[in-house]
Amino acid sequence: MDKIVKIIETEYPEMTTAFKQLQQDQYVLFCRKQHDYGSKNISVGTDLKTDEEIKLSLTGLWFRMNDKIQRLKNLLMKERKSAVDEPMEDAFLDLSNYGIMATIVKKGTWGK
Repeated sequence: MDKIVKIIETEYPEMTTAFKQLQQDQYVLFCRKQHDYGSKNISVGTDLKTDEEIKLSLTGLWFRMNDKIQRLKNLLMKERKSAVDEPMEDAFLDLSNYGIMATIVKKGTWGK
């Protein structure tokens, strides 16, 4: 294990445990959504073989991320309570997953 990781895990055991648990929870949610939606949801029905197809997929992910950011901005800046049954934490986690998914698309391994 990386020396720095060991140091941080020793200094902040609750925080690092919570971080790892959230990552595991996100991964399970990702797998469940892939089961329901399939990979073509993110690839917008394409095979992600051309620069244009990749750009379309990344643009779709950007829109999804922007929706979450705008919701968070509205709730935080205007100090509003959510009118739907979705806590802010869900939007934060969605942003994390969309970022990972965009990175996978960009690296060329989405759907493989």
